[in-house]
Amino acid sequence: MKKRVIESVIGICHMEELDNTEIRLVKKAIEATERSYARYSNFKVGAALLLEDGTEVIGCNQENAAYPVTICAERSALFSAGAQYPELAVTTIAIAARNENGELLAEPITPCGSCRQALIETETRYGRPIKILLYGTCHIYVIEGIRNLMPLSFSDKQM
Repeated sequence: MKKRVIESVIGICHMEELDNTEIRLVKKAIEATERSYARYSNFKVGAALLLEDGTEVIGCNQENAAYPVTICAERSALFSAGAQYPELAVTTIAIAARNENGELLAEPITPCGSCRQALIETETRYGRPIKILLYGTCHIYVIEGIRNLMPLSFSDKQM
């Protein structure tokens, strides 16, 4: 059997190492956690997007007793941007979360599989990678494009 090595490049930094725009976006993601409706899990997630013209769009998770109709913060923001600004590419997304005690997570939160797939579709739609900032109080992961989190991704090329 042959083996294939797949590597991902993930930067690790602290807030002060980000540029001013990225810091503002991370802070908006943190603020968006407060708008979360997480009645069932008490796990509040916020996301903030930067569009190519500088427009910022936020999203937060919205839970429902019927879990399949729950939406994550990342998809909430991506779908809102797609509905309001379909002509503008997403350049950056910041994601933050709070635990059931309302505390920001020490380790960065990562997108679920559905959100990773939505990020892949958004990158494909606009033909460019999205910078991903995953916030934790200990450090921030900086990822240049979703394929660094999901290298064997499903896209229209497989269909």
